[in-house]
Amino acid sequence: MIRVLLADDQALIRAGFRVLLAAEDIEIVGEATDGRQAVALARSTRADVVLMDIRMPGTDGLEATRMIAADDDLAGVRVLILTTFDADEYVYQAIRAGASGFLVKDTDPAELLHAIRVVARGDALLSPGVTRRLIADIAGGAVPRPDARPRAGGLDRLTEREREVVALVGTGLANDEIAARLHLSPLTVKTHVSRAMTKLDARDRAQLVVLAYETGLVTPGG
Repeated sequence: MIRVLLADDQALIRAGFRVLLAAEDIEIVGEATDGRQAVALARSTRADVVLMDIRMPGTDGLEATRMIAADDDLAGVRVLILTTFDADEYVYQAIRAGASGFLVKDTDPAELLHAIRVVARGDALLSPGVTRRLIADIAGGAVPRPDARPRAGGLDRLTEREREVVALVGTGLANDEIAARLHLSPLTVKTHVSRAMTKLDARDRAQLVVLAYETGLVTPGG
């Protein structure tokens, strides 16, 4: 049973999620109307996944994500951001803050259920539309680019194959697609991804995408 915490200031949105998830192997363990309450409930309920809206009054979803990711006691809690195209300017910051996945609010119900399961098992998920927008924003300078030098040095610790895999992760390819491209097994690709995450101190695959661009390993359009 996957334990999910809903964090959204709109009661109608939360009610819709409750109805959608009720028939699945998912338990709603709490509901929050702002980010600070979400963090508190994440601690008390030990949710596996927090469905987090970005724009909420008081402490927003971005800050709440940062607080959850920074708390060692909440290391097992994953944040799945629910966003709109109007809020995409925050996606980059949220990845760096520790979010494990992103979906737009008009996502098909089946895709939402799949995303919850993916994130709950420790993987990361970026919907294709959000990934494309993120890459475009990085390329166009629409999002802040912090100094990448501290992590850029980590590339020296990667093997040639790991660098190749991270570069393909940065283009938005899934493990199966990378495996086909490099003529490797999906399990081998997953191993390379895991090792690269450890060496680059990346929380998950979502952060690898950003790091690939920050460090120049991949260039938008390249």
